[in-house]
Amino acid sequence: MAAISFVVKHSKRTGVNTNNVPVPIYIRLIDGRKTDIMAKTKYAIIPADWSTSKQRPLNLTNPDFKKLNSKLSTLKADLLTSYNTSENKTINTQWLKDFINPSIEVDGFPSYFTGYLKMYTALKSKSITQSSIKKFNVFANKIDKFQIAYGAKILIKDIDRKLIKSFEDFSQNNRYAHNTIARDIRFIKTVCRHAKDSGVDTHFQMEGITAKYQSVDNIYLKETELTKIKELTGLSEGLDNVRDWLLISCYCGQRVSDFMRFNVGMIRREQGKKGMISLIEFEQKKTSKIMTLPLHSEVIKIIDKRGEFPPAISDQKYNEYIKIVCEKAGINEVVAGSKKTETAKDSGIFRKESGTYPKHELVTSHIGRRSFASNFYGKIPTSLLIAATGHSTEAMFLNYIGKSSSDRAHELAQYF
Repeated sequence: MAAISFVVKHSKRTGVNTNNVPVPIYIRLIDGRKTDIMAKTKYAIIPADWSTSKQRPLNLTNPDFKKLNSKLSTLKADLLTSYNTSENKTINTQWLKDFINPSIEVDGFPSYFTGYLKMYTALKSKSITQSSIKKFNVFANKIDKFQIAYGAKILIKDIDRKLIKSFEDFSQNNRYAHNTIARDIRFIKTVCRHAKDSGVDTHFQMEGITAKYQSVDNIYLKETELTKIKELTGLSEGLDNVRDWLLISCYCGQRVSDFMRFNVGMIRREQGKKGMISLIEFEQKKTSKIMTLPLHSEVIKIIDKRGEFPPAISDQKYNEYIKIVCEKAGINEVVAGSKKTETAKDSGIFRKESGTYPKHELVTSHIGRRSFASNFYGKIPTSLLIAATGHSTEAMFLNYIGKSSSDRAHELAQYF
């Protein structure tokens, strides 16, 4: 005789649900020694609200708990019926998962959002970078957590304004930044549009869903600050290497994934209009664009000093050490910005926190690229700067350095 029960697991790390958030309800089926399988249902509950002995929510006077109890009872009864009539079928964990979440497809395309997202990622995997695939997977994990809190697996056709509002609330409660939430909502729309083109039903409100980005503080190193960094003395060998990489990034305008791969073998000398010039050629890791850039005199000085580019280090170490270099250079002006902070002590969860901080605390590997674009804007034709940074459009470039239409109008007025 098969026995079916529900299991509510506590936090694996602490053994208690310190965040007081819902966790998945699992269903377990045991039949003597031949069968013992368990799988996650689409339902969730705060452990403190669950009775292990009674196998149901504690307070059935609560309408939501009463409804949940009814759904669990139905699930249990349906599972027992399916098991008892499952002759000639292999009974294992996958069978149980398929029972809980039966595949729903339209002409071979998944109708559940998570299923379609998985297929979408696979379709795009050959045309996007590994870092983009990693971002897709992080987003998928976030959706999984949202579905647990939401209490249901989401169908693409059910994504309307109300559901997006629930996703916004979930994201805000988990302290995600406004622009992160906006980016996620836009990506949800992108996946839904792709599904619609594949013939999958979408909600009529989907196209009307909007998500606006907020303007952010564009932190960059001014020329006077770069001079302070150049003039630093008494640095250890490791910090001297990092200082040189920081200067290289500020004079070449490339991402850390690109400039940290530079070596003298990529350089060639050519005759320019004003004499010999040094060019470096490489393929941008993110965009796969072939880039050919002239090396700034400051970069040439570093290469002449070393005979080579500095030794490469990991992105994590680079981000850590450039803050130390900038602090030693006295870049301590208090400015508005955001930095990652731990949501709670020992939580291991970090979110961006807006506020005012000493500038060196806000320095990250991206500051070189933005410093290059900001410092040379107005001195070098914008079209040439865009060619150097690799931005796709002028609008993207101007937004990147925080130039508004008013700023551009003032600059245009100088020519009248």
